[in-house]
Amino acid sequence: MQLVIGDKNLSSWSLRAWLALELTGEPYEEVPVRLYQADTRAQILAHSPTGKVPLLKTEEGPVWDSLAIAEYLAETYPEAHLWPRGEYARAVARSACAEMHSGFVALRTHLPMNLCRDQALEALPAEAQADIQRICALWADCRARFGADGPFLFGHASIADAFYAPVASRLRSYRIELPAVAAAYVETIYQWPAFKRWLQAAREEASG
Repeated sequence: MQLVIGDKNLSSWSLRAWLALELTGEPYEEVPVRLYQADTRAQILAHSPTGKVPLLKTEEGPVWDSLAIAEYLAETYPEAHLWPRGEYARAVARSACAEMHSGFVALRTHLPMNLCRDQALEALPAEAQADIQRICALWADCRARFGADGPFLFGHASIADAFYAPVASRLRSYRIELPAVAAAYVETIYQWPAFKRWLQAAREEASG
């Protein structure tokens, strides 16, 4: 498999798909494309029909969109348990991922992912604060109901964590004050070995 991704410091959607792929334990090759360059769109179009990253190249053909990639990996490698065990837990995990996939526009707009940033905003817009409150409530609910077996949202690391890792990075990068459960979860993401590898690569990329 090959995974076409954007800049590791900036591309939150690439990070989601990459973490999901890491959860499978399967070998793959990264195909990086630098973003915000004059030829970026042309380079991505050479791989992806949408002109966007990420895209997973498989033996059968391409899979685009991070959620579709995650579902493909979960179905192809069921032994990896990319979704949590239990029908209702999986339904909640999918709901959480779908909410991330289509929502939190204010958070995306005002707190774009920048893994190398370590500075608070002068003022946090009310709509972004509302997004953060919803995210913290969602995390607390998942941890309370499904997180008994480990420190991730559903105990063990899953697609849900892959989808919320970029959110956790935003909350740390912009120095957002968080309730205890959310702060602990952000720390869990930052101690996740796969995320740590991506973060180190992002810092090297940004300084190169």
